[in-house]
Amino acid sequence: MNKNNLPIYFAIAVILGILIGVFFGGNSNDILSLNKNTSQEQKIKRLINFIEKDYVDDVNTDSLLDGAINQMLNKLDPHSVYIPKENLQAVTENMQGNFVGIGVQFRMINDSITVVQPIKGGPSIKAGIKAGDRILMADKDTLFGKNFRSGIVPKYLKGKPETEVKLQIYRKSNDSLFYVNLKRGKVNIKSVDLAYMINDSVGYIKLDRFARNTYREFKTSLKNLKSKGMTDLVLDLRGNGGGFIDIANRILDDFLEKDKLMVFTKNNKNKIEEYFATSTGMFEQGGIYVLIDENSASASEIVAGALQDNDKGTIIGRRSFGKGLVQIEMPLGDGSAVRLTTARYYTPTGRSIQKPYESKGKRKYYRDYQKRLASGELLNKDSIKVLDSLKFTTPKGKIVYGGGGIIPDVFVPIDTTAYMSNFFFNTINNFAFDYVDNNRKKLEKWDIDSFINNFDNEEEVFDEYLSSIKDKATPSYKTKETIKRYLKASIANVLFGDVGFYRIIHQEDKMLQKVLELESKEE
Repeated sequence: MNKNNLPIYFAIAVILGILIGVFFGGNSNDILSLNKNTSQEQKIKRLINFIEKDYVDDVNTDSLLDGAINQMLNKLDPHSVYIPKENLQAVTENMQGNFVGIGVQFRMINDSITVVQPIKGGPSIKAGIKAGDRILMADKDTLFGKNFRSGIVPKYLKGKPETEVKLQIYRKSNDSLFYVNLKRGKVNIKSVDLAYMINDSVGYIKLDRFARNTYREFKTSLKNLKSKGMTDLVLDLRGNGGGFIDIANRILDDFLEKDKLMVFTKNNKNKIEEYFATSTGMFEQGGIYVLIDENSASASEIVAGALQDNDKGTIIGRRSFGKGLVQIEMPLGDGSAVRLTTARYYTPTGRSIQKPYESKGKRKYYRDYQKRLASGELLNKDSIKVLDSLKFTTPKGKIVYGGGGIIPDVFVPIDTTAYMSNFFFNTINNFAFDYVDNNRKKLEKWDIDSFINNFDNEEEVFDEYLSSIKDKATPSYKTKETIKRYLKASIANVLFGDVGFYRIIHQEDKMLQKVLELESKEE
């Protein structure tokens, strides 16, 4: 037997025991009395019991089992994953679209929890907590100091609904120290990052994920934009890693006419489930542009693929990620869970857009961006490799391809002129918060439209930023212009949230410029 395979064999044995619900117990000496009639679960039960009782060293069972499960799933596809119990709550909250807590976005500034923004509708706003406030204590627990780690903050600020917490707050703007009492409550994790009118007829909605609350937020935004005269919609799915397939279908239903096929799935028994649009669509007659990039995956690709295959709207951007697998989550009984791939999904023309993978190549699979960059496909559509064997035709005769992501109708390369290293991103974000924190009274007089159109301190702010990174880095001439724009956007982000950031960044957004170019040609 190959010694390198021993951990795998043991992993399989252990995880099988967990999945079939075997409990520890019995006499360890029974391991010696196995015979050909002994069932598989009995062998696993006895093996685990034998290790626990008689192995020469102490065994951390939790760690052993976590490793065993991961070893087993690593032999499957890249999207079958184990979620440890310490991570499951955060993953679940993200997909459900809410959590229970006090409702603040925060960051650690000089060893203190500093509120970046109170979350709209959360308990913190009702309690009067403001951006820039420092949370020093929760009940009798101290939440500052050099030994305090930001990773444990949720332990003190999150909790069960209606539980009370007494916070000690320091407000820098008026140098005051005071207490607030509040009750933890449900806090929404927004899915619609931004919704606004680009011009008199074109609306814009950016979706961050396809969570349980996404359709509700999307529908509200769509109604609001229609009331403002929107006839064409830009649906931005760049960077959207996906989520629930039924949420993607509900959004698609607003665009596609009754009985149009949206997507179908096929399991290991070749059972097919088809999903069709109904007659309830809110935007069936409107024009639509969908923005995608190399990080648009799963449910994002279902939306883009369904619209493309039904000859609806225009897909703009770069080839999407290429995830065409469907997972079901199964709890393992101890607070952890497994997400197992149980089906493939296909676009209406029959395309599978799952990119190739190897059972041992998960790291390589998720580093596909570097491969695309090296091949030139992020700069030139002609560099995208397609196979004639995976060619499909839409009802109106458009050629589309399967085998690895959605290829857009209109290609927009990455903007190399806007490149900044991580050093500049990180230092700008830190500088922007400090700048607002030190000038909050003056800056809070601005509303978002006035700030975007009239804030003219870019040069002054840029010089101050350069002074803060002196002797650490020197930006190139091209990078300087990008830094100025990102500085203003980051300050707007601290003041107004995501809407402030994106509205400034969008002024130089190549994909949005392409949308407006296409719009002008249709007039």
